[in-house]
Amino acid sequence: MVTLGFKTDSTPYRPLFATPRSLSTKFFALFAVTSVVYFTHSFVPSEYKPDLSSFRFSSPRVRGTCPPRSYAAGEWVAKPPPTNRTDFNSSSDVYDYLGFQGCASTREVYWHLAADKPALWDRFPRVASWQWQTPSDCEVRELDPAAIVKDLVEQGGWLLIGGKHPSPCRSLLPSIVPLPVGCIPYSVTENHFFSLSCLLFPHVRATPDYIENPYFDRGWPQNLYLEPSSPLVKSIRFPPGFDIETTPLVTFRRVDLLFEQPQLDALYHSLHPDSPYVSANESIFSDEAAWNLSPEEYVKIFTSPLPQGNYATMVVSTGGHWTTTLFSGLKDTSMFKDGIENVLGFFSEAMEAWAREVQALLDDAEEVEWANRRFSIGRSRGRKMAPRQVVARAYLPGHEDCHDHRDPWTSYKPGRWGWYNWNQIGDFNDAFEAVLDSRKYPDIHFLPIDRPALLRPDAHSAGDCLHIMSGAGVLEGWTQYIWHYVTVELPGRVR
Repeated sequence: MVTLGFKTDSTPYRPLFATPRSLSTKFFALFAVTSVVYFTHSFVPSEYKPDLSSFRFSSPRVRGTCPPRSYAAGEWVAKPPPTNRTDFNSSSDVYDYLGFQGCASTREVYWHLAADKPALWDRFPRVASWQWQTPSDCEVRELDPAAIVKDLVEQGGWLLIGGKHPSPCRSLLPSIVPLPVGCIPYSVTENHFFSLSCLLFPHVRATPDYIENPYFDRGWPQNLYLEPSSPLVKSIRFPPGFDIETTPLVTFRRVDLLFEQPQLDALYHSLHPDSPYVSANESIFSDEAAWNLSPEEYVKIFTSPLPQGNYATMVVSTGGHWTTTLFSGLKDTSMFKDGIENVLGFFSEAMEAWAREVQALLDDAEEVEWANRRFSIGRSRGRKMAPRQVVARAYLPGHEDCHDHRDPWTSYKPGRWGWYNWNQIGDFNDAFEAVLDSRKYPDIHFLPIDRPALLRPDAHSAGDCLHIMSGAGVLEGWTQYIWHYVTVELPGRVR
């Protein structure tokens, strides 16, 4: 027997086609909103109209034209050299041999261009005679410096956050001995910044001026600004509040671990209160130097309003400093590579905490901006640019005996000796990618685009086998793909 249940609450009966009580109210509310919008866009001056185009509406998820792994599946192919010259007689000749008009940054210019050691000048112009060819089904935007500059203004700039691997030179010297020429404790992320200063030249200028004052601390911010005399200025649509003199297009900040060390100490002890390696009041770190900021500090920079900031993309990279030398409290000489797996395990935990904190900070900043937008009618329009996104670029190991090579590889070969944690860098990248492969962090994306660099043992600076020279195509490829990713792959996705 089937019992038909009927609702017997006190709601009065309405005929099927009766007009709902709230219809008239809803109608007049809709009419009022429509009237306000019509009036505003018809009669209010354009500079005071609300920025309706900046509101987010869900759009269908679209398939990217070249996802990161597809991009990385390409190969290096030969291209015509930038010059037919054969008379490389001085370091200043390097611009012709790399195809650069110049470089905006003045930070150890010839070191970054690998032109500081005459014994290795035989690499030119061959080192700049290769280009990364993506698979046939992978379409990437053509590298266009002028278009990149325009997007950095109109769509938002880049904040580069990253550190360095411990210098191969330092391991051979007491800490009190200055590093010799060629052994410069740079960051691979700083290499990327310098490359941008060359690629975008002469449309950008750089600070600080290291010729005038070469003693800036390595943690000092470096910036690229739009050059006021650039012919691009006339064609750029400047966001309200943008200041050519003070609003950066690109900023580099030295951050080795993505956290400050006391934060990592606290995190480790909270997760491992009974650790067999360190007691509750001990640090997991040695006294090896490292440069760091907290996520709160650099996300505050990232989300700062115009004219101080106009950033839309934060590019982070870490992994090289996560060694048993710096993390000496996790060292275990009875284990493989002195317990590098202990460091790797904590790295995974730390990156989970990092992603959670950064996503929360981005969400908080977005809520503040949305609150401000609600009251934009009658005032000048605010920020109108791409939504802020964070991309984590896969970290790189070095190549042992790199200066013996003059051509790219077709497949990667791990080092024979396994210097530092170089042969484990792939594991660190995998751990970071596993953390970010989650819908919990919709604004943070991992880019496994390290393979082009892994296949270029010939593209290192003249001073060591970790840092990458500008002009060989590796760093410029990062710029091209990250630009493509944030302007083509990400738009159209839904959270």
